[in-house]
Amino acid sequence: MSPAEKVVAGIDLGGTAINYTFLDERGEFLITGLCEHPARSVEGPSVCLGQIADGLALAASRAGVSLSSLTAAGLDTPGPASATGMLSRRGSTNFVHPEWAGFDIRAGLEERLGLPVAYLNDGNAAALWGHVSIFGSDNEATSVSAIIGTGLGGGVITRGRVVTGRNGFGGELGHVLIPYQAIPGIEGLLPRCNCGRTGDLESLCSLTAIRQTLLPHFLARNPGHLLAAEADSATAAKRVRGLAERGDAMCREIFRVQARALGLFFDEMINVFDPDALIVGGGAIEADESFRAWFLQEIRAGMPNQREEQADLPIRIIPDGDTAGARGAAIDAARLVRERGL
Repeated sequence: MSPAEKVVAGIDLGGTAINYTFLDERGEFLITGLCEHPARSVEGPSVCLGQIADGLALAASRAGVSLSSLTAAGLDTPGPASATGMLSRRGSTNFVHPEWAGFDIRAGLEERLGLPVAYLNDGNAAALWGHVSIFGSDNEATSVSAIIGTGLGGGVITRGRVVTGRNGFGGELGHVLIPYQAIPGIEGLLPRCNCGRTGDLESLCSLTAIRQTLLPHFLARNPGHLLAAEADSATAAKRVRGLAERGDAMCREIFRVQARALGLFFDEMINVFDPDALIVGGGAIEADESFRAWFLQEIRAGMPNQREEQADLPIRIIPDGDTAGARGAAIDAARLVRERGL
């Protein structure tokens, strides 16, 4: 890298770890794979922002990047937060320290680093990387992404820009209601989400949904299953994907329900946005190729009949899943640099 070359950083802040990457002027990422540093978010803004800065210096050394070459940084965090990075006054699961309530994390990091900082929520950042990985950085395309994790995040990208909305809640796709009664195998089930809704996408398609709703439902039908002997429900839920990947019939049914829920959701999004691609990411599909292919087939099987013109709409997997947030944040930082002429 030329000493004069401009570089932007991507910073993916989670509850316990921060992931970094760097993007140069040629559009190349300078770190492959995970580059993590402890987050210490539970200790409040001052400690956490210091951790971000310290980790950035270590990551820059690993990437062979001089901090003086950085022109901007992109930051993504879990929500809820405004489009400009103001964390909710009610707090969040990851930022439990009282000083986080109503804290402007984008402005705080900007002051700490002495650099312009762009902000996205973590689902939008991953969705942006998924979109750019398919269509490139300059495009006119529209995509809808669903990111399956502890909850269900995602994003809508159009013409390379994230749809954030007036309050920053654009892309809160997990809380879109779906006609879940159409999914076979869950008759009589009332899937409740932690947000208070019944029958939104997250209530069926998330790790939380497996632990709270789907696994108890299917274990009641399969009392002899090996997971019935697992005392800790969180541990049992985390084992479902691995067992499904290895062909366990009950665990496959759980993931079939999740895929069919995504099919119903994507059908709604097709009729709203008429997108160029549907994209899936997150831990649910961090599996071998055969399982991912099966899961995508089940998503399509769960979609009501589409118009002939939409029959070839692709369903894609976000690549580099563990680094998707940091990469999306870096892409957003590069946009900020272009728009400000930095």
